[in-house]
Amino acid sequence: MIVNRHVSSEQPDEHDELEQHLTQNHAPLDWPEDGLSVSHVAAIAAAAACDTAYSQAANGHLIDLFAALPLPGTTEGKGFWERIRDAGGSAAWNIHPANMSGPFFERIHDGNEGGIAYRILSFLEELTPSQRTDVAEVIGSALDDGTIGISGRYGGELWLRDAEMSAWRVGLASRRQFETSQDRERFFEAWRRA
Repeated sequence: MIVNRHVSSEQPDEHDELEQHLTQNHAPLDWPEDGLSVSHVAAIAAAAACDTAYSQAANGHLIDLFAALPLPGTTEGKGFWERIRDAGGSAAWNIHPANMSGPFFERIHDGNEGGIAYRILSFLEELTPSQRTDVAEVIGSALDDGTIGISGRYGGELWLRDAEMSAWRVGLASRRQFETSQDRERFFEAWRRA
C-alpha cells in the first residue's frame, strides 16, 4: 500500500488508500486547523517508507527465517548447527552462530542494513550443489511441519530459496544509499532515449 502510493493533484477532499487507512485505524486524528492534515502525514509516511521499508522488511524476514530454526545454545540447536556445519562445509561458517557473534541479529534489528544478507549470499554462493541439497535436508528436518505446514528436503529448499531472495533484496536495496539524484536522472534519460 505505501510503496505503490504516489502524490497526486487529484481532488484534495478524496483520501487515497493510505489516507483512508490512517483515518479509519488511527482516528480520531486531532490535527490543528492550519497544521498537518491526514494527506500530509500520508505523504511523509510514504516518502520515508519508500527509502527504508524494502530492505528493513527483507531483513525482518531474514530474522523470521532464522527464528524458524533451532536456537543456538539449546540442545536441539547445538546438534542442528553441527549438522549444518557438516553439510555445508566451510561455507557454513558464514551463518554459523559460533562465527556470527551473539548480538549480530540485534544489530540487524537496530538498522544494520547489510547485516546478515551478505553472509547468506556468501554461504549460498560457496555451497556446491550436493552441499546445498544436504543443507536443505538438515534445515527441512528441523522445520516444524505442524507450524509451517511443510518439512523435509522440500521445506529446506524453500527456506534456502526464500533466504537467498530476501538477502538479494537487501543487497539490491542497499545500493540506493549510494545513488544520487543525478544517477536517477541519468537512468530515466537513458531509458527515454532508448
